This record gives sequence, C-alpha cells and structure tokens, in this order.
Amino acid sequence: MAPPRTVVPERRFVPAAAYLETLNPEQRRAVEHGVGPKGAAGAPLLVIAGAGSGKTNTLAHRVAHLVACGADPRRILLLTFSRRAAAEMTRRAERIAIKALGPKAGIADSLPWAGTFHAIGARLIRRYAETIGLDQQFTILDREDASDLMNLVRHEAGLSKAPKRFPTKGTCLAIYSRAVNAESSVEQALAAAFPWCAGWTAELKALFQAYVEAKQRQNVLDYDDLLLYWAQMAAEPAIAAEMGALFDHVMVDEYQDTNRLQASILTGLKPDGRGLAVVGDDAQSIYSFRAAEVRNILDFPKTFSPPAEIVTLDRNYRSTAPILDAANAVISLAQERFTKNLRSERGDGALPRLVSIRDEAEQARYVADSVLENREAGATLKSQAVLFRTSHHSAALELELVRRDIPFVKFGGLKFLDAAHVKDLLSILRFAQNPRDRVAGFRAAQLLPGVGPGSASKILDAVVASPAPLETLLAQPAPPRAGADWTGFVAAVAAIAHGQGGWPAEIGLARRWYEPHLERIHDDAGVRALDLAQLEQIAASYPSRERFLTEVTLDPPDATSDEAGPPSRDEDYLILSTIHSAKGQEWRSVFVLNGVDGCMPSDLGVGASADLEEERRLLYVAMTRAKDDLRILLPQRFFTHQQRAHGDRHVYAARTRFITKAMLDRFEQLRWPPPSAENEAARGPLPRVDIGARMRAMFR
Repeated sequence: MAPPRTVVPERRFVPAAAYLETLNPEQRRAVEHGVGPKGAAGAPLLVIAGAGSGKTNTLAHRVAHLVACGADPRRILLLTFSRRAAAEMTRRAERIAIKALGPKAGIADSLPWAGTFHAIGARLIRRYAETIGLDQQFTILDREDASDLMNLVRHEAGLSKAPKRFPTKGTCLAIYSRAVNAESSVEQALAAAFPWCAGWTAELKALFQAYVEAKQRQNVLDYDDLLLYWAQMAAEPAIAAEMGALFDHVMVDEYQDTNRLQASILTGLKPDGRGLAVVGDDAQSIYSFRAAEVRNILDFPKTFSPPAEIVTLDRNYRSTAPILDAANAVISLAQERFTKNLRSERGDGALPRLVSIRDEAEQARYVADSVLENREAGATLKSQAVLFRTSHHSAALELELVRRDIPFVKFGGLKFLDAAHVKDLLSILRFAQNPRDRVAGFRAAQLLPGVGPGSASKILDAVVASPAPLETLLAQPAPPRAGADWTGFVAAVAAIAHGQGGWPAEIGLARRWYEPHLERIHDDAGVRALDLAQLEQIAASYPSRERFLTEVTLDPPDATSDEAGPPSRDEDYLILSTIHSAKGQEWRSVFVLNGVDGCMPSDLGVGASADLEEERRLLYVAMTRAKDDLRILLPQRFFTHQQRAHGDRHVYAARTRFITKAMLDRFEQLRWPPPSAENEAARGPLPRVDIGARMRAMFR
C-alpha cells in the first residue's frame, strides 16, 4: 500500500522571469517542460546536454522550479553518479528556490531522495527488506571485500589449484559484475569483454552460484546487488507500483552512463514515463567497460508512448569557437547520435594545435616547456591539464616533471576506504552491525595478537551458521593465544552492536579499542590516527551507523595520508588525469598525449564497431575539456599496449584516424622542436631527389 501523500501548502512565488531569466531559451524549455499546476508531473523529457552547456545549472533550476510550482520536495527523486554531484545539485537548487520563494524557502533538508543510484537503492532495499526476504541489518561489501569473498569461494571450490591458470579473483568479480549490470549471460559477458576466459564458462557459473549463496548466508550485499535487488523489486508490479508512488518526479543526471539494470529500474518506477526527466549526452558515453549502455539514451524517446520530448542544449559556455569547430568535426562522423553542433558563446580564439613530436620522451619535454611558458604568461599550473588514454601513458611525463621541479597531482590513486587502517576500523563497525559479515569479522578478529586465519575461520563458521550470531560470538571461547585481548574485542563489538552511547559515540568506542593495535601494527601510527580522527568527524555528519556504513562504502572520500609517498604538491600544481577521470572538468589549457592510432583508438579498442565509436567519443570528451588552448600531441614513435608487453619495441604511429585529412584546416599543425633558423640558412635548400624513379628502375 502506497504511503499517504503529504499535503504541501500552496506556494507563492515571484514571477518566473525573476529566477529563470539567466537561462537561455533551450535551458528554460527543459526547466519548464511538463510542470503542471501545483507541480504535477507531465510527459517524459530527454535533455541532450552538450559539453559545457550548463547541464548542472539547468537540472538545479528544474528542481527549484518544481518546488516553486508546488511540488513536494520530499517526493522528488534525484539520481546522480556521485554523492558530491547530488550535494552540489541540492545546494544550487536551494539557492535558486530562495530567489523564487524568499529566504525561508530552504529545501536542502527536504530533498531526502537526492543521491547515487547505489545509495538510493540501498535505502529502498532496506525499506522493503522483509518483503523480499532480506535481513534488514545487511551490510555492504566494497569492491576489495567482495573480491576477497570471491577468492574465498574460489578457493573452497578448488579453483585456486586448477591444472590450468584460472582467472584471478579480480577478474572473476569483473566478469560477474559485467553479467549482472549488462543483464547478460555469463557466455555473453565473456564474449564481449573476457574472451580469454571462455574456456572456464561452466566453472565460472558454478563459482558465481556459490558466491551468491555465500553472500546470502552472511547477509551481505555487494555493489552490484544494490542495483540488482532494486531492479528485481521494480520488476514486481505490486512493489514497483508502491515504490513509484513514493515519487512524483524522477530526474537522472548523466543518463548516458547508465547500464541496463538502471534503465530497467527507471521504467519499472515510471512505466508511462510521467514525471521522468533524464539529462545526458550520447557524445560523452565512454564507460562501456563499466557496462554503461549508450543505447539507453539513444532509445529513450521511443521507450514511452507518446515518445519523450527532446530538448537539446547546444550553447557551449566553456570553449572558444575554434576548439568547438574541431570537436564538432570529430564527433560528426559518429555512426549514430543525436544531431547537435555546439555553438560557442565565447567567440574566437586560437586554433587547436596538432603537434608532431619524435617520441614520448620529447612529448614529455614539450609539455613541460609549454606548461612553464604558460605559467610565465600568467596561467596558473592548476588551470592546465594533461590528459591521457590510460594511466601508464603519463610515466615519461611524470619523470620529466619531477626532474624540472614542476609539482603535479595525478587523478586516481589510493582511496580513503582502501587504506589498511581505515578498513580495519570500518570492519569493526560492520561486524557489529552484521555479525554474519564474514569478510568484516575475519579482518577484525585478526587484528588481535594470537588470532590467525585458522582460529578466526573456526569462530566465524559458528557465528555465520547461528540464528543468534551475536550471542554465539559472545559465547565462543577465546583462541588459545588471544587471552584478554579477545574478551576486550567481543565486549567492544557487543557494545557497538547494542548502540551503547548512541551514534556517533559508537565509532569513538571502536577507535579507542583499535588504537593500541594500530600502534602495534603500523610504524606511522600517529599519522594514521589522524585519518581515524578524520573518519570520526565524517561519521558525525550521518544520522546513524547504518547510514554511515552504507554511504561511506558507496562513495568514499578520495585520499588519505597513506598515499605512496608524500603528494607532489605545493601552492600550485599541474593536473594529470586519464580522460575518463576528466569528464565533467574543464581547464584553460589542455594537452592530450598520444593522439595517434594505437592509443586513440587504443590497439585494444578497434574490434567491434561499438568499441571504435566509444574511442571516438573519448577523444571528443578530451577535446571539449579545453577552454582556450588545446594541443593534441602526435609522437611519431609510440609504444602500444601490446608491444610494451614484449619489451622495448615501438611502431611509427599515424595521426589518429578520428582526425581526418578533411578536418586539418580546423587545426594549426606544428613540428617540435622547430628546425633551427641558423642551421636552415647554413645548410641551404636540399636537392630534390626522385627516389620513386630509382625504385621503378630497380627491376628493369
């Protein structure tokens, strides 16, 4: 039975022009589409938002406009791909609502359903846990813990001792995840992305069956389950109708990055599309390796009857006209797309440059020289970025930057949640939340001196099998060499489980128990203790232990003091980033490394037509990050992925096929280093030689 609707008092707001006047006509059309009296939901909407076209601003205005027109903000579902994006969208919507409704209009606290697919999925699964046969106290495995559980099941099945090399735990989890998120069979997942594992199809199916059963015994869900369970609920008409009735409006950001499971969820919630609005750009769909499906956005209009309204945002506020002209030319050759040509609102500028360079070492020197020249001309290092196809492509550049004393930050690296000491503390909280969570318990128990894998496994086997796991844990005799440490451990777990002191005092209790072991285990305990204090501060902003464990697992903070060495930063630093990590960002100057075949497209991405089209979109995304200055570097000697594996071998690379000869008038072509004027004058013109004639004469 659907929950009763909350009665929202009719809102009085200033004329729309006062808070929508900053929008261009297309943005305003997207904001106002389908908003009926008192915020009633209308027909489905697809907003094709080109790079730099004000997508986030438009979506935030739509949220605020709905609220200003009388929609209940507690009945708006806003789905994003990061908690940070949801928070930013909510802040912007609140500022706009204040313009429309006055200073008392604050809506940030009344948008409870703004978050990532995974976080919202976790909340709804917990809400309906009893209905679908789940224990409401389930905990969520992060990727590393899920990989460890997969490895445990793999070992128990005897696959770690297979006569031939069996896929590693990480590969097994990736295959499983691909099959789940793409809604495909194991055979299809292997054929599409893991053909070298095809000989193990039967064993992988058995492994995945055992993995699912292990998760269910331990009352744990992995990341993929949060979408899978939600999609399964959305496929049940009665549950789907009740979930759908929770929300009058559903809005989705970055729709081109959704996978088939996520598309299934949305059509289950809103089968007629009423109140559903999605925003994205098919030209920026670059995450197929995560099972993102570009067809979701291409087919969205015809998913509903009548078809969804399409609004195209093609005014670009980021890049100069020459950069956009070049990017438009690249994407115009895509086989299938929503037709749009971005128009610059910034006017003319310099042509983007194609810079031919001898090899990757000279490429690194050119970037370092150019970055310093830009800095001397007044550009900060932070306003410049170097983008590359995969992480190892920046290796030569990183060495050159260190040699030249140019500070830099490379996007990626160790996540906060991956640091050993942070995972230790979280494992204690997770074990208290769900004593059947074998991965968390196994890690936590082995923090004690005298407790090894054997004794930990024996205790946890009994706990997982028990109908009263916490009581069984308390009744277990201490391992022979653990003594008083074991007593203190189970007492701390029980106190946290029973909510002693309430939240967030429980994390303080866990930290105080763990700190003596931190000092015993790690030489740099003082530095790591600061991370745990930071984690405790983060925890205080969540309403409960359950909510904290869910959201910090799904969207952890970025980094910790446990990075590999001190970060190479000072008051200003250059940005290095993969193109995938750079999506959504912008910089004044952008250098794109290795713009040659073998890299763009990758030598591993030239198989199926769909793969090649995604490689084209990847170059387009890189180009549209630049505001004023774009340089695509073309090393003549380039080490491809496959050749690196065979040692010091290279090819003479050709300019990427995505920049055709017909497009060259949109670029300035340079050679670096330029020929010396003195040498040119001293040498004089070279004699013309008809080598072709000589070759034709060879066999006469």
